[in-house]
Amino acid sequence: MLTIGKRDASGTTASGADHDPRVAVGEEGGVLGCAFSGVWTTRTVALIDAEMRKIEKRSGVKALALDLSKIEKIDTAGAWLIDRLVSVFEKKNVEVRLQGQSDVASILLEAVSEAVRREPESGPARPPNIVIRALEAVGRRVYEMRDDFLASMNILGATIRGAQMKLDRGHGVNPAAIFNQIDRMGGDPAIVGAIVAQQGAYQLSYFGADIFVVDLVGVLILRELGVLMTAIMIAGRSGSAITAEIGSMKMREEVDALKVIGLNPIGVLVFPRLVALVIALPCLTIIANFAALGGGIVAAWLYSDIPPAAFIDRLRVAIDLSTIFAGLIKAPFMAMIIGTIASVEGMKVGGSAESLGQHVTASVVKSIFVVIILDGLFAMFYAAIEF
Repeated sequence: MLTIGKRDASGTTASGADHDPRVAVGEEGGVLGCAFSGVWTTRTVALIDAEMRKIEKRSGVKALALDLSKIEKIDTAGAWLIDRLVSVFEKKNVEVRLQGQSDVASILLEAVSEAVRREPESGPARPPNIVIRALEAVGRRVYEMRDDFLASMNILGATIRGAQMKLDRGHGVNPAAIFNQIDRMGGDPAIVGAIVAQQGAYQLSYFGADIFVVDLVGVLILRELGVLMTAIMIAGRSGSAITAEIGSMKMREEVDALKVIGLNPIGVLVFPRLVALVIALPCLTIIANFAALGGGIVAAWLYSDIPPAAFIDRLRVAIDLSTIFAGLIKAPFMAMIIGTIASVEGMKVGGSAESLGQHVTASVVKSIFVVIILDGLFAMFYAAIEF
């Protein structure tokens, strides 16, 4: 039978305070026995580390028996020291047996052993090369687009399902906000019409086709640029304002307060703004078309000597109702996109001013990008149906 005496690794009697970590070592028939006692914690394991290393260097051992029954207290540092001893002898193909360990010691030894075995032996992993990083960035953007799309559909569905227009309370649609936007947006598109007329007249004059500048201005403004420029300006002004308003309420936890009092934040905050945009954007598009055509008349008069009466007569021939409606049909869809994206970004605002600024910027950029994509899709659709 193996007898473990109360001696340290050097064969002398262990000394020190009563609670210091101690190890008693004995060997019989090729079986090395170690009995641990005392407190094995971060503050004390340094006292026993040298003795443990001496034991690890022992050779000619066929089996290792460890007795942990006398350990008074142990933490991860002590468990790591014992696990290191076990690992050294396991690498020498020595059978290791543990006995007497408490439940706490068993849990710590198992956790430390798992963590140590999980550590990579070849050092920290190298960062992926530039191709992998580029593909990873693309993948992240795709998932972000998916999340934005799902959030947009959630807001749109919640708006349609949960919002109720209570006209008697007067908060379903805000006419003052709509007329305020009309007042702020009315004059800007005139510059666009004037630029198109000036550039068109300058180029067409080389071919003696100055009169066709009317066709260019009329078709381009009414089908494309009128609604597109209006939507872009609405995204920059009203879209950013919607994101900032909802984001500020999110920061101040007013959105959570609406939920607490039993109101639907989507119906209260998003629905009125979407309705205002859907009504305002077609109205603003009509005003923008008139303003752009007015700018075109002035530019054609100054650069090509086309009098206003001749411009209007030629405009009647160049356009028809399909030209007018081709642009106006796009307006409500663009308004829904701008309002939905602005609301989604507002709901994503965190608790900092930096987050608010980031999402306001993202709202404008995403709205303009999607509006341009939608305009291109409408152009292909109109070409397919010959509209």
